[in-house]
Amino acid sequence: MARTGGVRAAYESYDYPRALSGIEKEVKGPEIDRLLALLDKGMILHSAGRYEESIVVLAQADKLSQQLDVVSVSEEAKTLLSNERERAYRGEDFEKLMISVLQALNYTELGKDEEALVEVRRVNERLRKMIVDEKKPYEQLAIARYLGGVLWEDQGDWDAAFIDYQAAQKLQPDLASLAEPLIRLAKKTERNDAYRELKAKYPDVVDQPLRKDEGQVVVVVEAGLSPIKVSGQREYRGPRIELIPVPQYRDRWPPRYASVQIGERVETAVTVTSLGTVAKVHLEDRIGRMILKAAATTAVKAGVATGIGKATKSAELGVLSFLLLSLTNQPDLRSWLSLPADFQLARFRLPTGRYPVSLTLDGGPTKQEVEVRAHRVSVVIVRRY
Repeated sequence: MARTGGVRAAYESYDYPRALSGIEKEVKGPEIDRLLALLDKGMILHSAGRYEESIVVLAQADKLSQQLDVVSVSEEAKTLLSNERERAYRGEDFEKLMISVLQALNYTELGKDEEALVEVRRVNERLRKMIVDEKKPYEQLAIARYLGGVLWEDQGDWDAAFIDYQAAQKLQPDLASLAEPLIRLAKKTERNDAYRELKAKYPDVVDQPLRKDEGQVVVVVEAGLSPIKVSGQREYRGPRIELIPVPQYRDRWPPRYASVQIGERVETAVTVTSLGTVAKVHLEDRIGRMILKAAATTAVKAGVATGIGKATKSAELGVLSFLLLSLTNQPDLRSWLSLPADFQLARFRLPTGRYPVSLTLDGGPTKQEVEVRAHRVSVVIVRRY
């Protein structure tokens, strides 16, 4: 994490060429950090609008992540005498899911809706497996379901679009103005009970059918900086009470909301998914297993130290050995820090034509333009730190 400080500083200053130059050295660096380097490189390329290159790099990261999920017995055994930092970084569950979310956004920006939908389905299928088969306390990612709705609507599949929008609304109950297509499509697909319930929930949202010369724009604001891991402690009640060092997430970005303008229209973006919240849930699911492993590690180190004391007939050397081995009891603080804190969305209905897109949120360049096409949904991605 220390080696990539300069890369992050360049990235957060929108100096993508310098950030890419720095991260390329890490991609060729230590194998135990290669996954993180690939993830950061893919995110930097995505933020720079180099979507095709980002797709290639994130695909490499996805493949490496799957390979690393095959646990190496020798590597696991090695960490019993050292710490988690000595093994290859495998990524948190949500980080693996975010690969497909970013791939879906990459393909969407390239106009490849079919490929984007494949990635959305991958997110949902992986999460279903984690929730149903692995009994993990996770939820679906609202950003993936809402993006699925956008893609299906763009293709004219109203039923599939409604289902994904509805799933997103259940995950993020307060969609505000983003609920417009859900209400409109409930009426269009003759889901009358759902339409009445939605109208009651969102009485101020207008749901008129699109005019012949009208299209839609969804602005995806990748806002802020994902939380960072810091060292913490948890209590372990075994033969005796111990304080076990564990990682915990600390927020780096207080919630703020983007104001987006297209033409004469201004909308306040709505947070659909907070990665800060998701990250903490996913890490908390691992904490129990981490504590048990850390306790086992302490027991192994105590055994080794006792053996050294007996072999040398020196109780003092045994104690010193245990103290030295215990110095390695440090939590792994690596994480994918180039991810945003929030995915915020703003939605517009506009007459056909080309429009400049401007956004107010913590500075940064906005030199984007969008083409509004009749009865199509265009997507614009903006990164803010």
